[in-house]
Amino acid sequence: METQRGACLNNLPSPSDIFPGILTREAFEKLAARYKRAHGLNLAAIDSAGEVLAGRIHCADTKTARAADPSALSHPVSFRQALEETLRWGDPCIMCCPCGNALWAVPVMRNQQMLGGLLVAGVPLEPDGPAGELDRSLLSASHDLLNLAARENLTNTALLEQNRLAARRESGRAEALHDLKERLYDEIRSAYLHEEPALLAAIQRGERAEARGIINRILTAIYARGAGRRSLLKTLSLELVVMMARAAVQAGAEPEKVLGLNYRSLTELADVHSQEDLSRWLCDMLEQLIDAMGAPAAHPNAVQLARAVAYIEQHYANDLTRDEVARAAGLSPGHFSHLMREHAGATFTGLLLRIRLDNARRRLARDNAAVAEIAQSCGFSDQSYFTRVFKKAFSETPAAYRQRARGAVIG
Repeated sequence: METQRGACLNNLPSPSDIFPGILTREAFEKLAARYKRAHGLNLAAIDSAGEVLAGRIHCADTKTARAADPSALSHPVSFRQALEETLRWGDPCIMCCPCGNALWAVPVMRNQQMLGGLLVAGVPLEPDGPAGELDRSLLSASHDLLNLAARENLTNTALLEQNRLAARRESGRAEALHDLKERLYDEIRSAYLHEEPALLAAIQRGERAEARGIINRILTAIYARGAGRRSLLKTLSLELVVMMARAAVQAGAEPEKVLGLNYRSLTELADVHSQEDLSRWLCDMLEQLIDAMGAPAAHPNAVQLARAVAYIEQHYANDLTRDEVARAAGLSPGHFSHLMREHAGATFTGLLLRIRLDNARRRLARDNAAVAEIAQSCGFSDQSYFTRVFKKAFSETPAAYRQRARGAVIG
């Protein structure tokens, strides 16, 4: 499957270590040659921003690439998104670049930190080929890239597997991950995924104007990608309503009232036939959901703070930031810090550290995993730092605590 249709990106200079301590240029060139022999496709290495570090990418110049908007040619954005989607779902997601060609990527990771990735791009989609042939070849090539990275210890296979299982439990994507058409569905759906945190926070704060603006941006994005696929657009819009309803319940709306709204929305959606009607329907649902929440004063700060703590408990192993947690709780970063000091008597960093240490201590007492593995799974990328803060908090090292907790005699 050759992709020589006119280069739009070429070799860029890079140091001998493309990813220091993980992948040298010489090792990358061997990987690229092996992948080229197996699939006839060029392999590139990119950094976490989507910029090419090594290798070569070719891309066809289609009518999409000749669009009047120059921002449509922003390939690094597509490359970075391919990395993020693979990390999110645990499997390579076949996407389309601004030129209309297929691409996929696998993240290169040090522990839970994504340094960049291995990328295949500029693969033409051939609609006139034998039925099913394109689907199988693309899927085989994308999964072989993941397997190649795993064999060379270039990616965090445990984290990808964890995300893969979570994705299947939460959204039933087992079949979608093996079907190109559904992968294109994912590509359309991703148009609003990055808006989701801001929309949820606006709903939970009761900020109608901001939420309406976000919904309009989402609709513009998904219509640009899915024009003519009415059933798909309605499915995505209904998913948005479910997401908004969940945010409203978390912010204090009565579940029975929200359930009634959702039931009526299904009937009303059947009569929606245009983008204008769909926008009006979504905004009407937004207004009703915010009304169901009642006045913001009815929801004390303790509810939002509890939501923030619950979010930290669920995601403490990740590289969390104060702003991310505040956004998930529907708070401004400054107000979140104020509530933390006033009600929890701690800073965000202090609370996160305590939660990580408490989880590490529980695992040390019951798991046989190595201390380094437990440290990493609890959000500590540096074992020496983990040992230092653990000893400061509990007056003994992780190894000593494990022996004592299991009733062993410490020599």
